[in-house]
Amino acid sequence: MTLDYHWLYEAVRKRFASDEAMEAFLPKALTPEELKQKGDDRYLSAMSQRVFQAGMQHSVVDAKWPAFEDAFWGFDPEKMVLLSPEQIEGYMKNDRIIRHRTKLQTIPKNAQFILDIRQEKGCSFGEFIANWPSADIIGLWRLLAKRGARLGGRSGAGFLRLVGKDTFLLTSDVVARLVAAGIIDKAPTSQRDMQVVQDAFNALQQESGRPLCHLSAMLSLSINPRF
Repeated sequence: MTLDYHWLYEAVRKRFASDEAMEAFLPKALTPEELKQKGDDRYLSAMSQRVFQAGMQHSVVDAKWPAFEDAFWGFDPEKMVLLSPEQIEGYMKNDRIIRHRTKLQTIPKNAQFILDIRQEKGCSFGEFIANWPSADIIGLWRLLAKRGARLGGRSGAGFLRLVGKDTFLLTSDVVARLVAAGIIDKAPTSQRDMQVVQDAFNALQQESGRPLCHLSAMLSLSINPRF
């Protein structure tokens, strides 16, 4: 089965006072050029922020993030990859940051991941992210889960949303709309079901010309108006 974009648009549009209000509400994705211009320190920072957000109130983590930026010298991957276990233990005494040993240990691991991609691809991590096709965004999720530290589940997509890469999110409301439309019958976990979801988003994108992040938000709003 497929989702009808015109129905989706009308279902969401009626929740807003104007076209402008709806467009302003929808999330924004950066252009490939903007993603390439971001330093790789920004990607490591966002990975780390997303890791700490998992299982916590995002607002708490976000409020602490300036202190993280200061404590970790701006998240330069070439510096962060050198963090020793003893240094990690030292951070456990820093009450300005969130002291979670396992999550702190992901910082040098994800720094190594970024450096490995740079070496393998011969480009910055930002270029690697920018060049990945949105038509296979689930493939990027798989890579982040396999090679990154604690970037599986929803964290990979959450990281991409933080840095501005166009991606959909499989929130409970998005899944509910996909189930109601007969695209899937439950939250997708298998690669087959994930591909079915990707295909559904690709079809909506081709019909609408909208980025994945718009379509994801619209699917969510069609279930939960959030007003």
